[in-house]
Amino acid sequence: MNYYFKLYKPYQVLSQFSAEGGKQTLADFFDLPKDVYPIGRLDYDSEGLLLLTNDKQLNHRLLHPKFFHQRSYWVQVDGAITDHAIHQLANGVDINLDGKIYRTKKAIAKIFETDPLVPDRNPPIRIRKEIPAPWIELILTEGKNRQVRKMTAKVGFPTLRLIRNSIEDIIVNDLQPGDIVSISEKEIYQKLFHEKHI
Repeated sequence: MNYYFKLYKPYQVLSQFSAEGGKQTLADFFDLPKDVYPIGRLDYDSEGLLLLTNDKQLNHRLLHPKFFHQRSYWVQVDGAITDHAIHQLANGVDINLDGKIYRTKKAIAKIFETDPLVPDRNPPIRIRKEIPAPWIELILTEGKNRQVRKMTAKVGFPTLRLIRNSIEDIIVNDLQPGDIVSISEKEIYQKLFHEKHI
C-alpha cells in the first residue's frame, strides 16, 4: 500500500528519521510506517513543505533532474532588497556547488508588498531595528544544495528565514510547524503532475 503525506518541517530539524549528531529529526515529531521517507529534503535550518511517501515512482519523478517542477520559497532577507537584485535572481546567478561555479536557471522572483502570514519561528530571527528584513518569493524549477541561500547571498541580501511554501500545486497552507496530513494518491498526482493517475 502506498502512503502519501505532506508536513510542515520545523526549523532546526533534519529531513530524515535516523539520528545524527544529537539533532532533532522527523522521528521526534512523526510516527509513520517504516518504509515512508521524505521526497528530497529541506536543510536543517529551513522550514516548510516536505512530502513523504513509499511510492518509488513518485520519488523518481520528483527528484530526477530531467523532470521539472516548480517549488515556491518564501525568503526573509537581510536588508532592503533592490529591484536590481530581484532581476538578478530571476535571470540566474553564479553560485558555488562543490567547488564549481554553477549558473542557476531562470526563476520567478518578487518582493512581497506586505509580509506574508507565517508561523512564529522558535527561536525567532535576530531583528536589527535599523535594517529592514523584507520577504521575497522565489519560484525555482531546480533544487541544488542550499541554492536559495547561495542565491540571495550572491546578490547581497543573505537569507534570514527560509520557508518552502509549495511544490507545484501542493501548498503548505495553514499547517503549523510539526503538523502532518495524509494525501490521497489521486490528489498528489493531480496536483504535482496535473494528471489523472488512477
